[in-house]
Amino acid sequence: MSADTVAPGLFEFLDATHREIQQQIVQLHALVDAIESNGLNAATREKARGVLDYFNREARQHHLDEEKHIFPSLLNSQDAEIVQAAERLTQDHGWLEENWIQIAPSLEAATNGNLWFDPAELRHALEVFEALYLDHILLEESIAYPAARQRLAAHNTQGMGREMARRRFRSESARTPAD
Repeated sequence: MSADTVAPGLFEFLDATHREIQQQIVQLHALVDAIESNGLNAATREKARGVLDYFNREARQHHLDEEKHIFPSLLNSQDAEIVQAAERLTQDHGWLEENWIQIAPSLEAATNGNLWFDPAELRHALEVFEALYLDHILLEESIAYPAARQRLAAHNTQGMGREMARRRFRSESARTPAD
């Protein structure tokens, strides 16, 4: 079995999430531009809510997916470069979370129509967040994912995909108010 035939769906899903993260960062830049130019209005409040929800839920789920299903096989590698990459990527998740914790209160305020934050400081935090995320994604897609494809058996990735879907379903079910 070649590396290309090992659960392409799993890695396509992870790659698609990377593309969505990049799109959300573009949306966040546009949001900061709009706030600096026009202040807050219904449209900027809605954009802020969308970005906030995405990074609070899906981006965090994505990091959990990687830490639970991708990185363990890399950390058990005999290749020091692969182990180092997995350790760095795990550490990056912590730094990304720290960056997000700086950004999220400003977006939460914006969704509520409050402009107590400095948009210039939000822009700076976003630039740091973006640089780390783009570097992180590059390392995953150039080293971690190709190495993981070679290490993971197809049956394991099917189980991983089911677990990831169940976790997201439970997360969404917990958020949906009872009718």
